Amino acid sequence: MLQFKPGKITLSHRLLVSYFTLCALLLSGNTMAVEEAKYTVLREDGKFELRKYEPHILAETIVDEQFEEAGNAAFQRLFRYIRGNNKQEQEVSMTSPVGQEPAGQKIAMTSPVGQQEQDGNWVVSFMLPASFTLENTPAPLDPRISIREVPARHVAAVRYSGFWSEKNYRKHLEQLQNWIATQGLTPAGEPHWARYDPPFMPWFLRRNEILIPVVSPVPSD
Repeated sequence: MLQFKPGKITLSHRLLVSYFTLCALLLSGNTMAVEEAKYTVLREDGKFELRKYEPHILAETIVDEQFEEAGNAAFQRLFRYIRGNNKQEQEVSMTSPVGQEPAGQKIAMTSPVGQQEQDGNWVVSFMLPASFTLENTPAPLDPRISIREVPARHVAAVRYSGFWSEKNYRKHLEQLQNWIATQGLTPAGEPHWARYDPPFMPWFLRRNEILIPVVSPVPSD
């Protein structure tokens, strides 16, 4: 049994609260299915893929934390945004399908949750459903959250399971960079770490990916 002593709330305590909150929200629905980013696989080589992604919208925030604490630090502010802390008071649910309620539009959240390094900080993002555009996406009330459209692009990806550790991330990032070189592809952006599963998913079943934008291998695409 978990026991907490009175006194200062530690980062570990906050992590557990956030994780248990997310677990309860996910389990409260009738399904675990969520909409995912849409892409076409152009090349497959074991755990590596070359993909072509469709345009999509991100809600993202920058946090000044270490790799393994960044997701938790950003989670609460992004979660408040999708739960209605926006000018349109629209609520983004954790599961699909899209629904309509008198309290306001309820929009299914998509996966993955992304994390990307920027100037020593980490950008953490939630991807919004494909039905959203820059014109109809709810405007955040929190100035630390921004909305960005990611255009269609080619991406090299590596998929792996395991712990959400920086060591695991760095190991697979190096593997992906080596694969890109052997495929004659040219990187066109920074690596993006993608997590598809909630924290209570056993580590050996988790779907983790690292994505690196690359120059289109076919100019006419």
